[in-house]
Parts: sequence; structure tokens; C-alpha cells
Amino acid sequence: MTSTDHAPTAPVGSSALDDPTPTGTVRLVASALVGAAVSVALGVYGRAHSPTGERILNVGAVDTLTMKAWLATGLIVLVATQLGSAFWMFGRLSRLGPAPTWIGPLHRWSGTAAFLLTLPVAYHCLWSLGFQDRTTRVLVHSLAGCAFYGALATKLLVLRSDRMPRWAVPVAGAGLVTTLAVIWLTSALWFFTGLELPPG
Repeated sequence: MTSTDHAPTAPVGSSALDDPTPTGTVRLVASALVGAAVSVALGVYGRAHSPTGERILNVGAVDTLTMKAWLATGLIVLVATQLGSAFWMFGRLSRLGPAPTWIGPLHRWSGTAAFLLTLPVAYHCLWSLGFQDRTTRVLVHSLAGCAFYGALATKLLVLRSDRMPRWAVPVAGAGLVTTLAVIWLTSALWFFTGLELPPG
């Protein structure tokens, strides 16, 4: 959800390596392994931790589930901003003309705001609820929540290296957006509509 400060230097769709040696691939694999380790660590902690069942914030008459559903929905809006600005920076919205100078800062700051918005939700899920699997929806939500931070760690590492396959950033970003979409579908959408997944 954070971004590079520059537009791509190669044609869109190019799969050439920035680094012609295997170094780029090794760094990509290492980044993915770090992300996987983050996901597993969160899952293990959530499973081993004894859920408190308590609220982390007192927001008056607003219950925790309502707060989390709206925070998650606000997060989706910020991620949509991320996607739109990224497409524009990478030339996918050429019909709108070249990306204006404010698109880069908008992309970075919407990513920062989105990350900060995840923190109270994730903290409450881990501390108050823990990793649960009592229904298919809850299990998928727990897995996606752990995977999200692993995907985020992977993307941040990919963004910090110039020696990656050119497709690494968009693929890492797609993984991040996908896990977030699953989180929203299995939490906020369920809260607003009561939609459940079929039993596993």
C-alpha cells in the first residue's frame, strides 16, 4: 500500500529483470519468505494467545463490530484510491493523459493512511478474538488477516529493491489487494448483509 516514487522505466508488460543476474530472483524469493514468516508468526500468536473478548476502544454506543466494519470499508476506499493512482502512474489510464504531479503523493499518503487504518482492526482481532475457525467464514477471515500482513511485508521489501523482476511490484500489490478484499468480504460484508460462506 506504499508506492515507488517513480514511473516504470520499461514498457508496461515487460518481464525483463532489472538485474540480469540471479540476484533479483533471490531477493524476490527472500522477500516472499519473509512475508510468509510474518503470516505464520501472526497465525501462531493468534492461535496460542488466549482471547480476552474485550474492547480496545470505548467509542460510546458504537459496538466493536460496527466500528471494525466501517474501518474496513474505509480501508477499501483507500485501497481503491491506491489502485487508481497506481494504474495512472504506470500508464494504464493513458486516456486521462499523463499522471499529474500530485498522483505520486496521493498514492503514498493513501497507502500510509490505509496501513494505519488496519492497525486497530488487526490488533483487536488478535488480542480480543484470536485466530478462530468455528465457521468457514471465520477461518477464511483469520487466514486472510494473517496473509495480509505477510503480503504487506513482501511488498515493502520488493519496493525497496531495484533488482527485482519488473512484474514483482504489481504481483505483490495484487496479492495485497486480494487478501484485503477477502478480509472485507468475510467481515464488513458479512456484518452489513449477514452473508455466510457455505460450510467447509
